[in-house]
Amino acid sequence: MTEPEAGAAPDLEVLVIIPTYNEALTVEKTVARVHTATPDVHVLVVDDNSPDGTGALADELASHDTRVHVLHRTAKNGLGAAYVAGFRWALDAGYRYVVEMDADGSHQPEELPRLLAALADADLVVGSRYVPGGTVVDWPRHREILSRGGNTYTRIVLGMQLRDATSGYRAFRAETLRSIDLDAVASQGYCFQIDLAWRTVSAGLRATEVPITFSEREQGESKMGAAIVREALVRVTRWGLEYRLGQITSKLRLRQRRRR
Repeated sequence: MTEPEAGAAPDLEVLVIIPTYNEALTVEKTVARVHTATPDVHVLVVDDNSPDGTGALADELASHDTRVHVLHRTAKNGLGAAYVAGFRWALDAGYRYVVEMDADGSHQPEELPRLLAALADADLVVGSRYVPGGTVVDWPRHREILSRGGNTYTRIVLGMQLRDATSGYRAFRAETLRSIDLDAVASQGYCFQIDLAWRTVSAGLRATEVPITFSEREQGESKMGAAIVREALVRVTRWGLEYRLGQITSKLRLRQRRRR
């Protein structure tokens, strides 16, 4: 494991976190594309003890490039836990901006400058498939219907205006991650992305979207299953009920104050 250097320079700017599990066929190409598009950013590969040797391959990359770091985890404990571990590493190291990106080629590193530029006026920037200019390429129709339906349900239930709250291509200010209580995040998969967006918006921070092109993964199989969908449905519904109940309670309290 590559540890953050003690007393890391305060001018560290951007860290791209790439979680991996059996991504040996794509991780090297993804890291290379990141550095072609944005030569000055650093990359942290968070590997969940991949049996296909992804972690060892990432270590080899890091041994030849000081911009590449690797965080090894002992087991496959889920996407959310991998990102939270990466966030903590980034904050400890002193990076100002932190990016989520998949290793499988579905996110285009060439679009990273657009996300980073939008951070000038936002605390969270979501790379969105479903705003004007955003597109989905080579995705099975049933997957796109499920994704669009889930995002529509999220907007209705939570009243959150993001059109692609499940997108895993996004950029945060470090201050945003410090303010949303990472210790309390327990969700996984696509629900994890909704969770972080909801925490950001609920904290009164600014979230915006920029269009991206999302492509079906280049190698391997999708890790999304029925359990991930169920988790998102249950958690979003609960958050929505809590939100609506909070609104009703606030209105009742306001009415009581006016009667006094």
